[in-house]
Amino acid sequence: MIILPLNPRHKKGAFMIAVFWIMAVMGLALVATTRIARYQSSVAAAQMNGIEARQLAEMGVAVAANPQVEKWDLILNRDFGDGTGYNAKITSEGGRFNINYILLSEDKELIRRILDNWDIDFDQASEIADALTDWIDADDNEQLNGAEFDYYEGQGYQNRPFNRPFYDLDEMRLVRGMDLVEAANPRWREWFTVWSSGALDINEAKAELLAVAAEGNLENAIELVQTIDGPDGIRNTEDDQPVQVADALPILGAGDDPAIVGRFNGQRETTDRIESIGYAGAHRRKVVLIIRNRNSRPTILDRREEPIQ
Repeated sequence: MIILPLNPRHKKGAFMIAVFWIMAVMGLALVATTRIARYQSSVAAAQMNGIEARQLAEMGVAVAANPQVEKWDLILNRDFGDGTGYNAKITSEGGRFNINYILLSEDKELIRRILDNWDIDFDQASEIADALTDWIDADDNEQLNGAEFDYYEGQGYQNRPFNRPFYDLDEMRLVRGMDLVEAANPRWREWFTVWSSGALDINEAKAELLAVAAEGNLENAIELVQTIDGPDGIRNTEDDQPVQVADALPILGAGDDPAIVGRFNGQRETTDRIESIGYAGAHRRKVVLIIRNRNSRPTILDRREEPIQ
């Protein structure tokens, strides 16, 4: 086979094509490198902003934990003017239902009413109440519609129920039927606590919780909350007007049933919830601290980061 030499013009054209291809590849590589560098820079900036937001949230917690700081102090909200700052608030943990107190008081009716408020029917609510009771009692005797070791073993679990009070609200999710609660109200944790001293703080609870506990209507509960909030209509300010349980129950439309009266506490709860949100640019972080006896010999019961909803 005879190979003819390339025409010089053809050589020059092939060379130019190769040069163009090399320039195109280098251009694409440069664009890719630039994009990667920008991405890495944005990731690093996001990480730095996230870290700064968390640090600012911790700053808000530290300020709120100071026993000299009142719930209405302006120092709980700081904007540093450069897109950074924190918003902290102090509330009473007694404003939530203590699930252990309810179960140890054998107040299944209250459990059923809470679940009914979330449109869970009576039969399902009764099963969940019994399963919660079985989880915290010390024996292996199953409630009428409850769940003890045999049930959980059939589900593949060897160490359930724990047969003790709940240490954390997340443990409640392990109980039979709590998947229905999760579906009915994904924010059910906002109704419960394991840290308060017991009964519901009548001066701190929201209207929805007061209405359920009093077995009354929401309108009466809203009226009571407005009375407690004082002239400015804002909770946890200097003009708040706390009430006694005996004076509040008639407003709620509740009778003198001992079971209902026992659900409320008119004394100041000693356990506080501090929630602090720090922000830096578009990034926000939330830190929650549960602290007992904030004003004297404080004890930290729990500290965690929570998603912002």
